[in-house]
Amino acid sequence: MSGGTVLAFDFGERYIGIAVGDTQTSMAHPLDMIDAEANAERFARIGALINEWHPARLVVGLPLSEDGSEHDLTRRARRFANQLKGRFGLEVDLADERFSSTAAEEALQEMAREGQAGRGWKRHKNNTHALAAQFILQGYLDERAAASRQ
Repeated sequence: MSGGTVLAFDFGERYIGIAVGDTQTSMAHPLDMIDAEANAERFARIGALINEWHPARLVVGLPLSEDGSEHDLTRRARRFANQLKGRFGLEVDLADERFSSTAAEEALQEMAREGQAGRGWKRHKNNTHALAAQFILQGYLDERAAASRQ
C-alpha cells in the first residue's frame, strides 16, 4: 500500500465517526463526528474533510455480528463505501469494526474515572463515534504494517 493520509468512517444510521491517520507513521487519531441523517449534508461534510486532508484512501468500518455474519447495517455500510468511492474517486477499503464502539465507550469511561475526560463521560459520549473510527483505522493500519513486514 502506498503511503499517505487515510480517513476512516464509523458508519451509523444517524452518526458517522471520522478518524484520520497516516500509513507512514501507522498512527490514527479521532477527528470529527457527523450528526446528520440526510445524505446531502453527510457528503458535503465529508467532501470538506477530503478537501482539507487530501487522503490517499478511505476506510469504512464494516459492522458484523459477533459470529461474523452480515446484517442490515452491514449492507448499508457497504453502500456508503460504494457511494464514497463513486463521489470522490478514492479507493475505499472495508475494515471489520466488531467491538469498536464498545471499546470506544470503555475508553471514554476509563478516561472519566481517571479524570482525563474533564466534564465526565456522559457529556463526551458523542466522542464515542470519532473514537470508534480511530479504533477501526488503527486496526487497519496495524494490519497493513504487519503485512508489509512479512
